[in-house]
Amino acid sequence: MRRRNIVIAVLFALTASAAASAQSYTPFDTGAYKGPDVGPANQLMVLGSPHLSNLPSTFDPAQVEPLIDDLQSWAPQAIAIESISGAGCDVMRQYPDRYSDSVEAYCWNPAPAAAATGLDVPAATAAWQAALASWPPVPTAAERRHLAALFLAGGESASALVQWLRLADMDRHEGDGLDAALVARLEKLRARNDESLLIAAALAARLGLERVFAIDDHTADAPVSNEAAYGKAIEQAWDNPATARRFKEADALQARLGEPGGLLALYRAYNGPDYAPLAYRSDFGAALEEPSPQRFGRGYLGYWETRNLRMAANLRDVFAARPGIRVLLIVGASHKGYIEHYLDQMHDMVIVDPLTVLQETPR
Repeated sequence: MRRRNIVIAVLFALTASAAASAQSYTPFDTGAYKGPDVGPANQLMVLGSPHLSNLPSTFDPAQVEPLIDDLQSWAPQAIAIESISGAGCDVMRQYPDRYSDSVEAYCWNPAPAAAATGLDVPAATAAWQAALASWPPVPTAAERRHLAALFLAGGESASALVQWLRLADMDRHEGDGLDAALVARLEKLRARNDESLLIAAALAARLGLERVFAIDDHTADAPVSNEAAYGKAIEQAWDNPATARRFKEADALQARLGEPGGLLALYRAYNGPDYAPLAYRSDFGAALEEPSPQRFGRGYLGYWETRNLRMAANLRDVFAARPGIRVLLIVGASHKGYIEHYLDQMHDMVIVDPLTVLQETPR
């Protein structure tokens, strides 16, 4: 018996030692090892944005022009957006039991473009990639219309709009794969209050870029077994002083949208150092401590972190294809802190503060 007690005591000590070691263990910090010593580093600017479609009627789309001017001054060489790629949506369509709601919410059905071009999403994706690989320095209007059609057939609406905006007014018409339905879609996209279109696509066209990069990811979306209980638990977690402060500050900023410089003031606030900690306390940190036996809050938090990790990976891939470039990501403000932190762990990445280019003075 004494020997058994000794063995148990030793095992307990070893277990306690392992637990203490696990708590004090510091993993390798990839972000502490920065380079390269030869050639330029990658530069990433993450612009945290409100969703423009949710702004009040006092928002005038013309108010984005000073913001676009400021972003243009940084001269990004690629622009990424919070949108699922056409290929990503096509994959999700193969699993309707899990993703049907997400596809309906976040993916445009490219069937009209398939009818006009005869291409499904994989074929259209291969075609627009091949077109860009041999893209002439001075493409014709017909080539731009055709590329816009290929982008639409591939589910890349924002990139199709970039091509449409790069055309002269007189060249925005049917032909070269664009029928009346696709032209109507492009004109609808042109007028939509959406930061991926009104700001990102417009800036890409102004900079002479041929496309934008859709880096959002919803493959962490999944049905929950008890939607009513899940929703109630998350809403209760969100009912906290940080959320009240967040709504109050957002209301005050939106009340200024009719004033000169009001939109820039909103963007400066959403990209300031106080926004990410407040969003955490209001939302994700509150979910972390949500007390339901099913740990609904932890499940929600896991979805959120997984989504941001996959978005960061998609964005990292943009840099891998062209090392040393400047990339602007325009994304919902709550994503900003997570994506910046994840990509700051990359060895050749420099994170640029957008407040260095967003002007303070009203214009």
